[in-house]
Amino acid sequence: MFSGIVETMARVVAIQHDHTNIHFTLTCSFADELSIDQSVAHNGVCLTVVKVDKKKKEYVVTVMEESLRRSNLGLLKVGDHVNVERSMLLNERLDGHIVQGHVDQTATCIEARETDGSWYYRFSYNSTKEMIRRGYFCVDKGSVTINGVSLTVCEPDVKDNEGFVSVCIIPYTHEITNFKYIEEGSVVNLEFDIIGKYLSRLAELG
Repeated sequence: MFSGIVETMARVVAIQHDHTNIHFTLTCSFADELSIDQSVAHNGVCLTVVKVDKKKKEYVVTVMEESLRRSNLGLLKVGDHVNVERSMLLNERLDGHIVQGHVDQTATCIEARETDGSWYYRFSYNSTKEMIRRGYFCVDKGSVTINGVSLTVCEPDVKDNEGFVSVCIIPYTHEITNFKYIEEGSVVNLEFDIIGKYLSRLAELG
């Protein structure tokens, strides 16, 4: 479980394809503190550390086909930056919201602009009645996770099987996450609020 408060960015240093899986080697400031079997969210996707090189400050995670299909990880190239967060400790404050690290789908940036020091982003994503029944939707002032970052929703909408969500980013978040690399056309990961998913399922069951 995660909180959506990104610790830092990791940089991709190597990519190895293995059948339908991809092994990513990354480096980041806390790489030498990691251990095998530890969970780390990468752009919001919970992945297991399978190898650590403490001297090089590098580690390896494996992404399987299901995660590649639902996320933007398959688009990564060597040199790209990924938002990373280690799993929560139970005695810590929940500064963001409850994030599982189970990305639901991708979205595409359709607007990115600076607004007097802060940043405004708008994204579009595929949305059907069936997906909404499963809890894949946003509500105004609710929570959504975009590339692993816990954010407050503004201007949610659905039109003709296309969903829309906007978020505003403060300068600090813009600087320490890969939001500073997001522009029109960029593909990001979405995880909708787990509470909304449970409520939608309960409503469906009557």
